[in-house]
Amino acid sequence: MNNTGFQAKRLIQLALPILIAQVTQTMMGFIDTVMAGRVSAVDMAAVAVGTSLWLPAILFVQGLLMAFTPVFSQHHGANNQKVIPNLLFQAGYIAIIGALGVMFFLASSSYILAFMDLEPELHRLTVGYIDGILWGAPAFALYQVLRGCSEGISYTMPTMIIGFVGLAVNIPANYIFIYGELGVPAMGGAGCGVATAMVFWAMFISMAIYMLVDKKFIEIAPFKHFFAPKWSTMKSMSKLGFPIAMALFFEVSLFAVIALFLAPLGANVVASHQIALNFSSMVFMLPLSIGIAASIRIGYYLGRERTDIAKLVTYVALALSLSLAMITAILTVIFRQEIALLYNDNPAVVALAGSLMLMAALYQISDSIQVVAAGALRGYKDTRSAFYITLFSYWFVGMTLGYVLAYTDIIVPAMGAHGFWAGLIAGLTSAAFLFGGRLIYIQRKGIVFVELD
Repeated sequence: MNNTGFQAKRLIQLALPILIAQVTQTMMGFIDTVMAGRVSAVDMAAVAVGTSLWLPAILFVQGLLMAFTPVFSQHHGANNQKVIPNLLFQAGYIAIIGALGVMFFLASSSYILAFMDLEPELHRLTVGYIDGILWGAPAFALYQVLRGCSEGISYTMPTMIIGFVGLAVNIPANYIFIYGELGVPAMGGAGCGVATAMVFWAMFISMAIYMLVDKKFIEIAPFKHFFAPKWSTMKSMSKLGFPIAMALFFEVSLFAVIALFLAPLGANVVASHQIALNFSSMVFMLPLSIGIAASIRIGYYLGRERTDIAKLVTYVALALSLSLAMITAILTVIFRQEIALLYNDNPAVVALAGSLMLMAALYQISDSIQVVAAGALRGYKDTRSAFYITLFSYWFVGMTLGYVLAYTDIIVPAMGAHGFWAGLIAGLTSAAFLFGGRLIYIQRKGIVFVELD
């Protein structure tokens, strides 16, 4: 097998467990929604509103921690395993500080919800959901630290296995706390928050035990010694992770704002948009997994000072992701009506969702390039560009053009939901070109492996 084939095989081997883990995580969100919806629409809405506050906050912390994975990988590639446990502890301290910030924010959520003018029952259930899930923030953040370390040494299998652990806990925990079993009072949608917090703790504890007993972690010995906080390292890593955190925030907030802008156009329009967006989000897991795998492999080869192979990995990952995107885009076009019918049987919703799926097919092409290019840049420890590129592409290009096309006649007659999707395609295409250009610049400039304090 030539080197290109070998790198493609290794990328797939790394990406597949990550993909399965992402699918299990999405399934947990789907199960929460379905089980809460069986109680009432208000309970389901409480989960949705609570998630809209929880998700951006915890993803910001996750973004800070994502910077550690390629750094772990670089040290692994340089056979510098003795540094990894110290870095693991520093990541843990950042995780705890970030989680406490999330808990404080969520504990104050009732003041935010007061401005949303919710119905009293929806307000009560949403606060209950948030009060439950906030206790899972430390476990979620610390799990991301352990996951990043495992993936950083090119061992992604635990990510998949722990994903199944989370799923196994999620269903019975939801059943107990939502419907009231084993002497626990029925909490409705609010019970999803308690159940999800339990899932996060189960995943964190399981991952810690996994790393204690699995032989692949013997050389690293991650918990053999205690390391005190080292503020210089925490500061430098936070600077590295902050642009990633902001990039995630820009992305999550963009889709949230689009949903709000579409609300005045009616329930059918919002439902059609959500169908196309939800399906695109599931398909997005394919290039996302390849992007994560690419950042790991690039970091590994930079640690070995093999910039030539790191460059090869980049282009193999982009080619693999683009090829898969073309396949999923074609399938989306062919089966768009059938896909929409899986979500809803309202003819008006299905028709509009089907037309948006045509645009979603183009969306997948740009998305596959930009997410892998961004992952490759993380491998090169170039994260600052993510802040500027995502802000410009998502908000200046995507949101501005989307709003103009959706609600004004400046360029063409107002397009409604199609206008925002045209804006998303333009924004993601802009991001693909800018991330790609930045990647070429970084590779031509040459990268020197930088030791952190």
